[in-house]
Amino acid sequence: MSERPRVLIADPMSAAAEAILSGRGVGVDVETGLGPDALAAAIAGYDGLLVRSSTAVTAGVLAAADRLRLVGRAGVGVDNIDVAAATARGVVVMNTPFGNAVTTAEHAIAMMMALARQIPGADRSMRSGKWEKARFVGVELAGKTLGLVGCGAIGSIVASRAQGLRMRVIAADPFLSAERARELGVERVELPDLMRRADIVSVHAPLNDSTRGLLGAGAFAAARDGVRLVNCARGGIVDEAALHDALVGGKVAGAALDVFGVEPPGDSPLLALENVVVTPHLGASTAEAREKVAQQIAEQAADFLIHGAVSNAVNMPSIAAEEAPLLGPYMTLVERLGSFAGQLTRGGPRAVSIEYEGHVAGLNTRPLTSAALAALLRPMVDSVNAVNAPVVAHRRDIAVSETRHDRRGDYPTLVRLAVATDRRTREVAGTLFADDRARIVSIKGIRIDAEPTEHMLYIANRDVPGVIGFLGNALGDAGINIATFALGRAEAGGDAIALVSVDQPVAPDVLEAIRAHEGIDRAALLRFDGPA
Repeated sequence: MSERPRVLIADPMSAAAEAILSGRGVGVDVETGLGPDALAAAIAGYDGLLVRSSTAVTAGVLAAADRLRLVGRAGVGVDNIDVAAATARGVVVMNTPFGNAVTTAEHAIAMMMALARQIPGADRSMRSGKWEKARFVGVELAGKTLGLVGCGAIGSIVASRAQGLRMRVIAADPFLSAERARELGVERVELPDLMRRADIVSVHAPLNDSTRGLLGAGAFAAARDGVRLVNCARGGIVDEAALHDALVGGKVAGAALDVFGVEPPGDSPLLALENVVVTPHLGASTAEAREKVAQQIAEQAADFLIHGAVSNAVNMPSIAAEEAPLLGPYMTLVERLGSFAGQLTRGGPRAVSIEYEGHVAGLNTRPLTSAALAALLRPMVDSVNAVNAPVVAHRRDIAVSETRHDRRGDYPTLVRLAVATDRRTREVAGTLFADDRARIVSIKGIRIDAEPTEHMLYIANRDVPGVIGFLGNALGDAGINIATFALGRAEAGGDAIALVSVDQPVAPDVLEAIRAHEGIDRAALLRFDGPA
């Protein structure tokens, strides 16, 4: 029986996470408050690592993990995780993008109201013994235009809540389709137009290279006078120095900030301004949200470590829990095809194309393509798997394409893989028979029927008499038993191939003797160890 997977929970989270993992047969340790060095020292031997926003999962931590397969973030943002380093090491990074969406959206609305009605300042004034009604005159939200910078899971909830307050909603989001915008009842605009028109701007975008510093001096200069800003997303999206200047100069009437570029923000000058409302990154801090994200990341981790299901991964295609058993035989098939091509390909691949035909074309093929690519590259690259294979291919300038065909040919389901190098293009195709066992059914366009096995001999020869007899004698004389012998040819007297399954490895001297036969163009050993 294989050793059960182990997970380290490195940030405080609901006890439900530990209970779910343990109940699913996963070993769990809880050790919180670890810095990067301490975490690097502790991570060896764990298959999974679960964190919230406090623990930094650095490249050094990942390098120290000898068997880590998963980093799970109980929450949305993954800026405390070096996703690029995790991907390079073949580690899946998952988050829980929907567990705290309602909570964060509600906090944004609450911050918007507190800003509009100056509630924190009025509270402080009253506690100091004052009654300053004239000082704290606010503005109504009804009839105002709300500009959403980002309209994904959280932004769309904010939109619906704002519409309930009778606000007009516009949104700047490059991933918001026209159809989705119509469903939400929001108007799609570009960011400069949003800044020009919005009375209140609310940020709901992820922090990445394209959004870092997105709202800076230029954006504020383009904004209408007296705009108000709410940021419950990520601090780095807003240039805090530019915001400070805009607040002091009166261009921005007020700001409500739950997040900062550096947290805690220390002596940030924003904290000294009366027209700034601040909270300590409370967007996801409700009992309900903490419980949800802990439960969700634990379920996702267990599904992945036990069944291979991938949910809400930020660096590889997802595989739903119910899909994993269905995709399993196809994963084996594409692994076999990729391995076959990888073991026989000479020189660096320039392009890889994978075609799916028949039943498989209707499935989730993205993880299949990643698995095929990993198997293809494995003979050429150390430590490659379905997570980092697309990145490895990109770095090597390998063009990867995927095509799906509804048509049904000679087989109910078929996968065809082609690898182009500077010398030639190699093509292999395979299918699943009724027993869900993988079969290679075509090589170089030549029909064949062979089941990949642990030890195989690939022969490319001219279709002339004596080759089959020679192979049988050569292997027999070496004491090597033939399990199966699959043959195919293009035409009589033309190119022919053979896939010979043997019970023992073929020694180098035997292989050289086979290669020396005048009728044989190529002989190569193949080994199929199964899915990685």
